[in-house]
Amino acid sequence: MKITTKLMFSLFAATLLCSACVKGPETGRGAKTGGPVRIGFSMDTLKEERWQRDKALVEQRCKEVGAECEIQVANGDDAVQTKQCDNLLTKGVNVLIVAPHNGQIAASIVEAAHKQGVPVISYDRLVRNSDVDLYVAHQVVKIGQMQAQYALDHAPKGNYVLIGGSQTDNNALLLMEGQMNVLQPAIDKGQIKIVTKQFAREWLASEALRIMEDALTKNNNDIQAVVASNDGTAGGGVSALPPQLVGHVLVTGQDASLDAVQRIVDGKQTMTVYKPIQPLAFAAVDSAVKLARGEKVDAKDKINNGKIDVPSLLFEPMVLDKDNVMQTVIKDGYHKLEDVYKNVPKDQWPKQ
Repeated sequence: MKITTKLMFSLFAATLLCSACVKGPETGRGAKTGGPVRIGFSMDTLKEERWQRDKALVEQRCKEVGAECEIQVANGDDAVQTKQCDNLLTKGVNVLIVAPHNGQIAASIVEAAHKQGVPVISYDRLVRNSDVDLYVAHQVVKIGQMQAQYALDHAPKGNYVLIGGSQTDNNALLLMEGQMNVLQPAIDKGQIKIVTKQFAREWLASEALRIMEDALTKNNNDIQAVVASNDGTAGGGVSALPPQLVGHVLVTGQDASLDAVQRIVDGKQTMTVYKPIQPLAFAAVDSAVKLARGEKVDAKDKINNGKIDVPSLLFEPMVLDKDNVMQTVIKDGYHKLEDVYKNVPKDQWPKQ
């Protein structure tokens, strides 16, 4: 009897070990239950307008495809995000979508999910050094390149300030990489000089404000361009500018948030990168349903996360400035004309 019990225990342990090694799509709970797919969406934050859009669109798509969805928001706390994901797994979700606060630390979330046969989709931000099943995002390096190229095209000479995002966010590093790819030749030729290059903690506008004020002081206000990695840091950078420089110093951004597009039509911020959120959110939900059912996701791209080449769905961003506001965010219904131009005299509004 003792031998039989030991043997049974050994077989049980071996089964658990094997299931931990198998990738989620082959053992996902959804394929077994036959009921609606249950999706857990772990979000870092809702503080920026764009993340509120992501949440609403994920919820909308889940309703449309008949999936159940539970969303947890960690508010920038890694320990909270890890605990929330554990909680979602305990509740029996079939698949996790994770927008990580810290791409390194979130690797433990992937490992915990895979131990239960639950596939994980890395959303917008890449989970590093893990066997994450799918990455759904915009072309992050390209966004950095677009910001830098726009700056060079419109301010080809002078002093540049680079304000990155949070260093715990892999996207901030990729954006800076893309920016430097474009800017380095101009630096080498002496056409531009980067006088400040810093990351803004937690993407905070207040951090960007501090970085910009310091740069202005050290360079006697002699700044021609601010390559800010998103609209929050762009807003901080604009706030630091003395009145005589507002509209004269080029300022980039990203996300096409309402306040940024208002600054653009007001002539305070120069450009942003518009990333339609609906394709991203819908692709994440549709892919989650497929992975949970053990079906194949057709991912043409691959992005290395330090451990594997992660199958990826990457969406195209676009430059937005005062010349194409009508053709982009307003045409798409992303923002309303009356909201974008509310600070502009009505007789100067464009015709629809």
